[in-house]
Amino acid sequence: MGGDGRTAATGTITTKVPARLDRLPWSRWHWMIVVGLGTVWILDGLEVTVVGSVASRLSEDDSGLAITDAQVTGVAAALYVAGACTGALFFGRLTDRYGRKRLFLVTLSVYLAATALTALSFSAWWFFLFRFLTGFGIGGEYAAINSAIDELIPSRYRGRVDLVINGSYWLGAMGGALLSVVALDTDLFPPDIGWRLAFGLGVVLGLVVLLVRRHVPESPRWMLIHGRAPGAERLVDEVERGIVRARGRPLPEVTEVMTIHQRGVVGFGEIARTVFGGYPRRATLGLALFVGQAFLYNAITFGFGSILVRFFDIPSGTTGYYFAVIALGNFLGPLLLGRFFDTWGRRPMIAGTYILSGLLLFGTAALFGAGALDATTMTLCWCVVLFFASAGASSAYLTVSEIFPMETRAMSIAFFYAVGTAAGGISGPLVFAGLTGSGVVSEAVLAFCIGAGLMVAAGLVAVFFAVAAEGRSLESIATPLSLTEQPPPKIG
Repeated sequence: MGGDGRTAATGTITTKVPARLDRLPWSRWHWMIVVGLGTVWILDGLEVTVVGSVASRLSEDDSGLAITDAQVTGVAAALYVAGACTGALFFGRLTDRYGRKRLFLVTLSVYLAATALTALSFSAWWFFLFRFLTGFGIGGEYAAINSAIDELIPSRYRGRVDLVINGSYWLGAMGGALLSVVALDTDLFPPDIGWRLAFGLGVVLGLVVLLVRRHVPESPRWMLIHGRAPGAERLVDEVERGIVRARGRPLPEVTEVMTIHQRGVVGFGEIARTVFGGYPRRATLGLALFVGQAFLYNAITFGFGSILVRFFDIPSGTTGYYFAVIALGNFLGPLLLGRFFDTWGRRPMIAGTYILSGLLLFGTAALFGAGALDATTMTLCWCVVLFFASAGASSAYLTVSEIFPMETRAMSIAFFYAVGTAAGGISGPLVFAGLTGSGVVSEAVLAFCIGAGLMVAAGLVAVFFAVAAEGRSLESIATPLSLTEQPPPKIG
């Protein structure tokens, strides 16, 4: 059964649970995890895109909200990201302490409440406050959910599943873009009501996700370390029985055993020593990937609607159609390229998608600066850039969730997300809102070049520092701190 060899005196267990999880064939159980956990990125994409798409409408006199376009795309966007960074750190700590399942239910509830209150905004300060709190809930989701995904999905599928789930953000972005077209149609809804309904839809979708997510289990790997080995064994037994019934043949035997000493919560000091002392190259890689993708995306997406309106005279109510095209390209990137991260390998794919997307954005900036693009061709250029960038950005989450020891996983995800995204996601909107909102072509070109340069730089870091994690168990990529008879620590 996997050997629940726990002894009360030492708290030591010998188990096959990690190896049993990794050898499972793909099943309905895995699809349930994908649907239950992956849908939050759809909500995040819906949130960010709705705000970007309705920015011009919110700043109009009859919107019912006294706010400027720059405040929506600059201040509100920065506060949303600040909330996400804060929430990631706050909930990341709790996720390692209290478990993945408990926290991904709490964080979704925070998101739902804050989004509902955003729809009721009557002044700029209220709108800012609940954009921050919405981000606070979403940030917590990143740590809890990426931890659970990597710990539940078999190693040979982990790369592509993680990328597609993170890339599903853009399904929400596409839906948000099209939703904004309907919500901003004044023939259907009054100007002060349509944008509120757009936020309200996020609440409805979130409630559906909450119902589905209740059935997603706790991570057996987390349970093993936190004194719940019998529960972990029972869970894996149940999953295996279901797969055997569906397949009509037994699963192959597992011989790989690990012995761990169960422990409590890992302190911040030990996390810092482990991540930065034991894995300095990996820490550098994580920061570079998150900063690069955050700046590239902020260079394009937060000012997208304003760029179309100011430079190409596109009506504010129709920018959603253009963004839907970009969102489709973003989703197709992880969907079509994800499997190569498991077959060709992490290093060539991470480095390749980062560097190529940066170079393509440099090319787009040059064409835009020369006046060679219209709204349609500009959108198509962005679509191609983000096809590769989206796969790269999704791989940043995959990378930091699999290259550090399990006891530090959620907090590591939270830290790299918070630091990298704060650098690009808070300063980015503030800087890019001014550059893209000025109406000066050369300043918008500068915004694109900043994002492109940092993306290429991150790709070069990946050339040297990326870890060949494809097809490997999490325990072989980074030795758990709880493992008995520890091997010498890996440096890098």
